Amino acid sequence: PYVIVCNHQASLDLMGMAEVIPERCVPIAKRELLFLGTVGWACWLCGIIFIDRHRRDAAIDVISQTARTMWREKVR
Repeated sequence: PYVIVCNHQASLDLMGMAEVIPERCVPIAKRELLFLGTVGWACWLCGIIFIDRHRRDAAIDVISQTARTMWREKVR
């Protein structure tokens, strides 16, 4: 298992990165992208996990739920 950390400069960079990373990886993006119209819909349909960076507890909960799902489904 590994973590890829990307410091992208624009919202559209995330979709390009999603094409490059391995298929089993799931990108995590800031929740603000969800509200960018077509970009938000495309990200949501691609299965991107959104975290709220302004609410630390909520972000930790989302990442913890993702980790539990990965553990339960034996996904690396």
